[in-house]
Amino acid sequence: MSKELQISDLSIGDGKAVVKGALITTQYRGTLADGTVFDSSYERGKPFQCVIGSGRVIKGWDLGLIGMKVGGKRSLFVPSHLAYGERQIGAHIAPHSDLYFEIELLEVLTRDD
Repeated sequence: MSKELQISDLSIGDGKAVVKGALITTQYRGTLADGTVFDSSYERGKPFQCVIGSGRVIKGWDLGLIGMKVGGKRSLFVPSHLAYGERQIGAHIAPHSDLYFEIELLEVLTRDD
C-alpha cells in the first residue's frame, strides 16, 4: 500500500477554495482499510467544522483539502503517518492505521469574509 497521501476529486465544486487558515464546514465519512466506518458526521447529523493548516486536524486533512472548492466532494487516502501514526484512537483506529475519507465541502470562511 502506498504511503503517500492520495487525493481524488469525486466532483469539483464551483465555490470558494480552501486555503491555509480557512474555517471549513464539511460532511464526511471515515473508514478503515476493511471498510469499517470509524467516524461519520452524517451519522451524527451535524456538519464538522475545523480550521485547515493549523494542526487541529490530522495532517492528511491539512494537506489534502487545500484547493478543494465549496460544493465539491473529495476522497482522501491518508497513510498512517499523516493520520494518527502510532496512537490508538478510540475502539476502532489501531496504531499505524491508514484511513480513508469521503469529504463534502459545504462552506469556506476566511479572514476576508
